[in-house]
Amino acid sequence: MAFAAAFFYLFSAVAVAAAVMVIVSRNPVHSVLFLILTFFNGAGLFVLLGAEFLAMILVVVYVGAVAVLFLFVVMMLDIDFTELRQGLLSYAPIGGTIGLILLVELALVFSGWAISSEAMETVAAPVEAAVGATNTEAIGRVLYTDYIYYFQMAGLVLLVAMVGAIVLTLRHKPGVKRQNIAAQVARTPATAVEIKKIKPGQGI
Repeated sequence: MAFAAAFFYLFSAVAVAAAVMVIVSRNPVHSVLFLILTFFNGAGLFVLLGAEFLAMILVVVYVGAVAVLFLFVVMMLDIDFTELRQGLLSYAPIGGTIGLILLVELALVFSGWAISSEAMETVAAPVEAAVGATNTEAIGRVLYTDYIYYFQMAGLVLLVAMVGAIVLTLRHKPGVKRQNIAAQVARTPATAVEIKKIKPGQGI
């Protein structure tokens, strides 16, 4: 028990420190690397809880896809961050006001938060014994029965975010030929063929 507690405090401390460094780091590449470190420590916490499937998903999906993709995007865009930081102080009052409002809201939430006496029993047995032996099956049964609507709403939110990101980053470069399906369907022989009369001895 002491061995597991020591690893819990180790993973938690490193995860919190890495999460702080994600925000504090001035270099975005360093922020992404600290984010990957945070994900790995979160996966370690899931392993301690006996949720190996969630740990694997966290490493494979977030570390192997999202964080690495973000790292490559940051490196390829070659953004001038000194230019982005210009005028940062002008937004400081608005940002400070919003942060103060969030702190007040969090304080109100935590002040009225009471831990139930049955919380430890619920944590000890979160899933019925008849669900199955593996935690993958248990997570699937709970996710697609009790939380199916929340799961579908999360999928819709991610879909809207993906479409919004594509729309915001889509740029039409001048001089690049693009397919226009409506123009192709509406073509007639008169618009598709152009006849030119060439006099003898002259080129096109």
